[in-house]
Amino acid sequence: MKQGTVKFFNRTKGFGFVREDESNEEYFVHVTGLVDEVRENDKITFELKEGKKGLNAINVRIAD
Repeated sequence: MKQGTVKFFNRTKGFGFVREDESNEEYFVHVTGLVDEVRENDKITFELKEGKKGLNAINVRIAD
């Protein structure tokens, strides 16, 4: 599991971006990839999966 922070999430449109702590890379996240409801600046854990336009964050959860 990777650790990061929610950079942006638009609940109305159902997508946003997360930033991985280790690499500072940003990844797209769709509402279907969320396990927990997230907000901007939440600390999270997530996995990556290849999507249509690159890597997407999936199994996004609030970090303990």
